Amino acid sequence: MPQDSLDGLTESTSLELYFTAQLQEHGQNLRPPPAEDTLWYVSTMLARFGRSERLFGYEDGRLDLRPLALLYGDAMEADSDHQRCLFLQQLGDMALFLGALFPERFTHRGIQQDYVVGMGGGAYDYLAENARQNRHVFQELSGMFTKMLELVAAACSRDASATDETILVLYERWLETRDPALARQLSSLGLSLPDFETMH
Repeated sequence: MPQDSLDGLTESTSLELYFTAQLQEHGQNLRPPPAEDTLWYVSTMLARFGRSERLFGYEDGRLDLRPLALLYGDAMEADSDHQRCLFLQQLGDMALFLGALFPERFTHRGIQQDYVVGMGGGAYDYLAENARQNRHVFQELSGMFTKMLELVAAACSRDASATDETILVLYERWLETRDPALARQLSSLGLSLPDFETMH
């Protein structure tokens, strides 16, 4: 395997481990706390969306986020149940990620949290009945979607503790990719990135 691939794998694993630790710590405040499988799924999703190319789509000649309603429409028009499940998984994950970390994206447009909960929780509810795997994870995400929004927000907040090693891994990854999502994460951890600030 090429060294670049190994480095990417290490970085991805480090992010997943970081998010898992944060979710476990903050999840202790929930009764009952989420299952380990659910926390691992969410941490993997957070690490995946930490790369902008996994979050944004290329439409009309520019990068943009596909609205939740259009993802739902894609799911309803899918040619197969498997394809429908893939669209709905993307919808649930996007609703959880954006609703927890960027709620202002919806409030600026007059969209209430109930809409995000309904879209994300409904998508996961369908997956709990129809997905090929992880049905128990989707069932838990559907049943406690509002609490999962709060958990993800707390785990990724400015108050979430991060080790020097974790911050260094994130910073090195940002130096290589200049990924805005990583820049925001580092900024939330208290690391100043003047080059990023001047770009916006």
